[in-house]
Formats: sequence, C-alpha cells, structure tokens
Amino acid sequence: MVRVDGSGSSNSLISARGLSKTYSRGGEQIQVLQALNLDVDAGEFIAFMGPSGSGKTTLLNLLGGLDVPSAGSITVAGDEITHMSRSRLTQWRARHVGFVFQMYNLIPVLTAFQNVELPLLLTSLSKAQRRQHVETALGVVGLSDRIHHYPRQLSGGQEQRVTIARAIVSDPTFLLCDEPTGDLDRKSADEIMELILRLVKEYKKTVLMVTHDPVVAARADVTLHLEKGVLVEADRLQTVSSGGAR
Repeated sequence: MVRVDGSGSSNSLISARGLSKTYSRGGEQIQVLQALNLDVDAGEFIAFMGPSGSGKTTLLNLLGGLDVPSAGSITVAGDEITHMSRSRLTQWRARHVGFVFQMYNLIPVLTAFQNVELPLLLTSLSKAQRRQHVETALGVVGLSDRIHHYPRQLSGGQEQRVTIARAIVSDPTFLLCDEPTGDLDRKSADEIMELILRLVKEYKKTVLMVTHDPVVAARADVTLHLEKGVLVEADRLQTVSSGGAR
C-alpha cells in the first residue's frame, strides 16, 4: 500500500525519505520538493497530480535516477541509488526502469523493432535473444503487425505503444510514465490506459504516472497530489499545510 507519511515497511519496492530538491535560478533558491516521503509496494499503480511547476516530473526524474536530490534518500528493491556513481546508475536504470514520455522520443529513421531493441543493445543478449524480447514486447502492446513500420507510418496511439514496448522490453522493475496520454485524443488515451492497466494486472508491473487528466488519474490505484512540495493522497488534500500532510 502506498504511504506518504514515512511509515513504510522494509518490504516497500520504492522508498523515498526526506526527499528534497532545490534549484538555483537567477541567484534565487527555488525549493521544488521538501522533505518528501513515499513508499510504494510492488504491483501498485500510482498517479501524481498537481499544478504545473509543482515538481511532478522532478519527482519522477529522481525516482528514475535521471536526477539527484539535494537531500534525502531513495531505495529501490533494496538498492540505495542516491549516492551511486554515474556509471553504476546508468547500469541500474537500464535494468530497473522503463520510461514512457508524452512525446514518445522515438528515432524517426528506425523501425518499431529497432526502436524497441535500443535498450537491449546495452545488454549481453545475443541477436536472437534480442529479437525474441522485442517481438514479445511488441506483441504485448498489440503491434506485431507493425514491427517494420517507421514512426511516420504510425498513428500517435501506435507510436505510444511502441514507446511502451521499448519501456517493458528489458522487463524493468517499475515504469515511470510522464503524461503518457497528454498528446493523444480521448479514444487513443483510453486505449493506452487499458494497456497500462493490463501491464499492472496481468504482468504485475509497478507504475508511477504523472498526469494532468483526472479521467486518466482515476484509473490508478491511488492518486497523490503534490502541494507545496509535499505529497498527499487525494482524499486527504484538505489536510495539506506548509509543513506537509498531518
């Protein structure tokens, strides 16, 4: 069960303690996250909401090892990642984190197969093993018949499916989704959400998702709001103060 009060158990898949992030801008110190606590168990689907600039993407970047906190610690599956070297962190991300972005980030000159294969090129898998993994991932997202298509030959929803296939091809520990439906029409957005829910329910994936869309957020197990740098559950939103959730 997700917790934001620091009372998580040692069995939590993801555990953040006292997580803070401060940026320097024009000589001014801007605190985006302040002493944030978060515990997520394996197989949970968490949605993060909040106003623009509230630090939602910053939080995802910290949990995914793309950025480092100003203070605090992050532990994932027993690995404390906060003080890992850059090279070790790169290896850790490749093994444990699948990223899904709003704008897909596909390489236009590569086919769907080649885009999905990219993360596996950093592994010791043979060519035949990589092919098997890629074909399986594209099958899961329903694009086995688009394996040789280029991004320009795909719809927006299909491009996002390729992105999801790329995210799951290495069987990561958890998925980080930053506005995965933000560039899609409602029908395509619903299809992507059905796919994400399938990954959670059938494949037991842990998903942390940022969204501005309350319809999308409602599909998650729990919705957390970032308010003044602190996380609170949706039904406890009125309890937020500058010192955090009571």
